[in-house]
Amino acid sequence: MEKIAQTDKLYTNFYTYEGVVKALNGVSIEVKHGETYGLVGESGCGKSVTVRSLMRIVQSPGRIEDGRILLFLNEEDRQKAVDIVKRSESYMEGIRGNEVSMIFQEASTSLNPVLSIEYQVGESFRLHRMKEILQEAIESLGGQDGSPGGWKGFQIRLLKREQKARKRYDTRAERIEAKIVGIGELDNKVDIKKRHALEKKREKIRKSDGLVQFVKHVPVLRRYYRPVDRIVHRMVVELLEALGIPNPENIAGSYPHELSGGMQQRIVIAIALACHPKMLIADEPTSNLDVTIQAQIIELINKLKETQISSVLFITHDLGVVAEVCDRVTVMYAGDTCETAKVATLFNEPLHPYTKALLKSVPKVQQEEALATIPGIVPNLVHPPSGCRFHPRCEQAMDICKQIKPEVIEYSEGHTVACHLYTAKEAE
Repeated sequence: MEKIAQTDKLYTNFYTYEGVVKALNGVSIEVKHGETYGLVGESGCGKSVTVRSLMRIVQSPGRIEDGRILLFLNEEDRQKAVDIVKRSESYMEGIRGNEVSMIFQEASTSLNPVLSIEYQVGESFRLHRMKEILQEAIESLGGQDGSPGGWKGFQIRLLKREQKARKRYDTRAERIEAKIVGIGELDNKVDIKKRHALEKKREKIRKSDGLVQFVKHVPVLRRYYRPVDRIVHRMVVELLEALGIPNPENIAGSYPHELSGGMQQRIVIAIALACHPKMLIADEPTSNLDVTIQAQIIELINKLKETQISSVLFITHDLGVVAEVCDRVTVMYAGDTCETAKVATLFNEPLHPYTKALLKSVPKVQQEEALATIPGIVPNLVHPPSGCRFHPRCEQAMDICKQIKPEVIEYSEGHTVACHLYTAKEAE
């Protein structure tokens, strides 16, 4: 099965007043086409930081320090992966929400309270599908059959000017991006300065025509844009309807505070799916929802994977959800990947002591004895434990665990583990 995304020995740090938080300690994951891939672990283990690094949206004072983030988004990229760590922020704006989308953890905080649902969902269409929308608007005004006069002719001419401006932008942006990638590794100050200069140059080039921008600020004339607004409105309503949202017309005109928690989560999913991304990242999409709504959201994501999305990267701390929705899963602890396997293999044959402890802590249907817990707490990552970061809480810890970080080995086909209990056996 072909890969769609991969991180290779990814290190992400946060520079705080207390010290450097070493959030990711060489994380390597691999998401394949057509699968639902799970990241599971305790709160603070680095799941969200991993996917935020994958999207290049690590918040300040965070920074990706080392490693590669590879995307395989089309036939050309599968032959030669795109390392997005080397790409400009402007390039990433074209990837986010278009090729790779993300459902954030808190739906209520992901939505802007002062903007309508139509505006927030339609923003994705305006950002990534504007070429198609402009072409449809021109055709709806009769711009393909000739040059109508009067008001329609004025609208068509402005829409065509914007169309041409966007084509010019794409051409210039591609040239600048090629130069940025051509610099390669930033080994000296000259290369760093060149890259910053090129990134600034790309950010400054404009997508719109000067006359079009002026007309948009004139109340009487900006009515020319109504065909575009009508098309976006139709696309938003169709998307909401496709997601099974009742009364999509009314919902489109509503504001986030007028909707329930489950409906807000559906709107966040709609925003993520607007442009049919190849990979959807779901960061605990069922947190803070009641059980029935959780089941509906999980069912919706499963259905969408069959019809619209190629792959899903699902983050959760709930092993029950992992068992229900995921094909493969990686267990994380304190910024490290402990174990990766198919879900059935992980539940039936866990290898890492942390994975075993997590599975033991899941309540059973007929639980009689006391619920098992993992002693201790997740370490402070400003001063993480040496060697294996789990060793202070591990009942099977050895002297080597305190000194050397274990390498990831393939225990069996598709089943990898990072633990000295197995690396020592490999060495024998």
